[in-house]
Amino acid sequence: MRAAAGDVVGIFCLFSVAAALDFKYHHTEELEAYLKGVHAAYPSLTHLHSIGRSVEGRDLWVLVLGRFPTHHKIGIPEFKYVANMHGDETVGREILLHLIDFLVTSYRRDPVITRLLNNTRIHIMPTMNPDGFEATKVPDCYYTRGRYNKNGEDLNRNFPDAFENNNASIQPETQAVMNWIKNETFVLSANLHGGALVASYTFDNGNSVTGSLKGYSRSPDDDVFIHLAKTYSFNHASMYKGMGCDSRQTFPEGITNGYSWYQLEGGMQDYNYVWGQCFEITLELSCCKYPPADQLEKFWRDNKAALIEYIKQVHLGVKGQVTDRNGNPIPNAIVEAKGRPHVCPYRTNEHGEYFLLLLPGTYVINATVPGFKSMLKTVEIPDNISNFSALKQDFSFSEVSIRSRAASCPKTPLYQDLERASAATKPTLHIWVLMTVMLVIFK
Repeated sequence: MRAAAGDVVGIFCLFSVAAALDFKYHHTEELEAYLKGVHAAYPSLTHLHSIGRSVEGRDLWVLVLGRFPTHHKIGIPEFKYVANMHGDETVGREILLHLIDFLVTSYRRDPVITRLLNNTRIHIMPTMNPDGFEATKVPDCYYTRGRYNKNGEDLNRNFPDAFENNNASIQPETQAVMNWIKNETFVLSANLHGGALVASYTFDNGNSVTGSLKGYSRSPDDDVFIHLAKTYSFNHASMYKGMGCDSRQTFPEGITNGYSWYQLEGGMQDYNYVWGQCFEITLELSCCKYPPADQLEKFWRDNKAALIEYIKQVHLGVKGQVTDRNGNPIPNAIVEAKGRPHVCPYRTNEHGEYFLLLLPGTYVINATVPGFKSMLKTVEIPDNISNFSALKQDFSFSEVSIRSRAASCPKTPLYQDLERASAATKPTLHIWVLMTVMLVIFK
């Protein structure tokens, strides 16, 4: 009888959670209640916590889902979705709630979702700007004051910028996300916006070093970013058609380089990539920023497959550990694919782990412990997405028996310094060419 009673309670709890989530806009109290209800119904599959508070004191809730929701597990990559960064762009806020519902109710019923959750730690933040959402009293398809936080700041212009000094005062919401990125080993991410229909990718800003003079700001992993953007676009109901929202704005295959669309300083996706070692794209999901609630069900249907397929991409490429001769992990070792140096080198976490998103192919992986000789390994990366695990390649430094010292990358405009260095070498190059020509003439 006890088992039967427990089953009844469990079924009732599940029914209560499912019944609570309909296709409407959920304000702060309802959103919190829903997230708490999901965690109560699925305590072993979820972990609910606040990463900080907004200007007005609202919690910035994150629900973590996975087989090990409370902590990082070696070998399991971390993924995140963030929505409602602009308070009046609301579709992402609601479809992430429905994504949560789909994931928890499909676990152990759908084999693909079960494997996904067993092999991925998924973090979902439905709203980064709860104050802005609550301030949007009259929903509008276009601009409203609710776009900004309570201090009137655009959170997607508020992060340190890799190309130029960002003089904006760091907001509580921004600082909370920066701390969150620092404390987790995020590998892949997307932030959900509205006002267009396109998948936009790094870089949003640029200079001559990244090719911005030609209207395109190229990152060292441009091929991977194009793949990620297309993964979402082509699994979306219509984004891949590239129609945009009017005849003046079209996006071939439903994707765009951020800088090619419009230049943006202090954006979150560039910050993730440069300082967070996390590949992030920006998903514009609706032409109307705050559409009527009766359209939300269609938005969920249009995005459902794309949201799942995009999460799977966290298993692209190669991963592993860097250890010393005693098998102890070496944190802060630099691990990068040869020919793809990052302006802020990608380093191992406290467990000596690294994750590199790379498309299938042959690569040379370079592992470096400061003060010791680099170790190079050639790897053949297969298409491993369906196995829910990147290729595993460890590095062991037999001559090392000490932990690498902590290393950090300054929050200065790193590409600005690189541009200056590049410009400084040009006169030297010109002089060398001139001397060569003169030598040939005199001979």
